[in-house]
Amino acid sequence: QVHLEESGGGSVQAGGSLRLSCVAYGYAYSSYCMGWFRQAPGKEREGVATFDSDGNTNYAEPVKGRFTISQDNAKDTLYLYMNSLKPEDTAKYYCAADYRCTWYPSEYNTWGQGTQVTVSS
Repeated sequence: QVHLEESGGGSVQAGGSLRLSCVAYGYAYSSYCMGWFRQAPGKEREGVATFDSDGNTNYAEPVKGRFTISQDNAKDTLYLYMNSLKPEDTAKYYCAADYRCTWYPSEYNTWGQGTQVTVSS
């Protein structure tokens, strides 16, 4: 059974840091595009960062310079290092996988259950 499992969310004050992890089960992890998305209450799900099978990374403008996406193939784990967190980063964060990287959530076939990140001012 192919699935993704996120962890690492929590509550922090503005300016703080968190590391999210996403473990992939059941498939050749490194062959896929992996992405982090987030969804705040009342808002649409949006892309945060992607990591393709060639190791290329892309970031959404609001997180550039603050977030870093990385991958440990030996552990089949995707990470999102989040620094200088802001209250507007508060959302449920999801990892997703598909054959190619896009910013459109509807084009990803495999999703984790999400992990909540709350940033207080």
